[in-house]
Amino acid sequence: MRIQHLIFALLICLFSSSLEAQSTVKFLFAGHCYQPATVGDKVDYRLEQLDKTPYAGIWLGGDVCSEAMLNYSTMQYIDSLFNLGNPETHWTLGNHDARNGNWEWYEEFTGRRTYYAYSSYGITRIVLNTNLVPTNCEDIDNEYSIITNVCDTIQESRYLILIMHHGLWRDVPGLPPPGVYGQSDLRYWNANCDSVNTNFVQVVYPKLLEVKQRGIEVICVMGDMGAGPKKFQMDSDEGIHFLGCGLYNNEPDNNVLIFNYNIENKQLDYGFHNLDSLLIH
Repeated sequence: MRIQHLIFALLICLFSSSLEAQSTVKFLFAGHCYQPATVGDKVDYRLEQLDKTPYAGIWLGGDVCSEAMLNYSTMQYIDSLFNLGNPETHWTLGNHDARNGNWEWYEEFTGRRTYYAYSSYGITRIVLNTNLVPTNCEDIDNEYSIITNVCDTIQESRYLILIMHHGLWRDVPGLPPPGVYGQSDLRYWNANCDSVNTNFVQVVYPKLLEVKQRGIEVICVMGDMGAGPKKFQMDSDEGIHFLGCGLYNNEPDNNVLIFNYNIENKQLDYGFHNLDSLLIH
């Protein structure tokens, strides 16, 4: 009887562990991912080696390869690593990704435009293309319409996450300028084509505050980091969360972000992890 009890207890533990595993999903965010000293077609070798099966999706913070869209074969390579067609995988274009054009390849592999909104598990994500300039006025206005529509209508989600490459949030109350810790500080970035005074703090941040006031947590994540500080985490004076991290030259103190979401409790936790520590040796 004791053996039967032990077997039964073991089965209960295994079943409970299985339920716990199913009730939690994980996402990994990595920015500035390219492998240095290549012809522009490789990511950091550690991301190649990383076991990605624990993650429901990979969130790419831009500059995935130093010339990501120069050759179609590089897009095939990126897809083979990160499964770009997975609806839970997100890629915000960096300047190294976007500068050679061929943005239609992004749409082919992802099934999405270079900016979009997506919701699942009670989390809404807005993926921005921060490379858009006033000559792309139609796209800029379309992107801004997405931001506006999401912020005006979001109800069911517990979290709103904006994923971007460049540092946009200059002059947000309580935050240092992005150039202090990031590799870009687009203080004159335009959210729409109405005027030259439509930067992040003036027209996007107030909408995020409205979402926050409705009880939805708001998180902004940027990937243009790594050459200086390896990670950034601060809250604005009004309680909006700002995060950033990036890889640089295979340095041992490079960080990625891991988001853990409890589906049952609708609770999202996140933390920085040394990339080397995640590899299986």
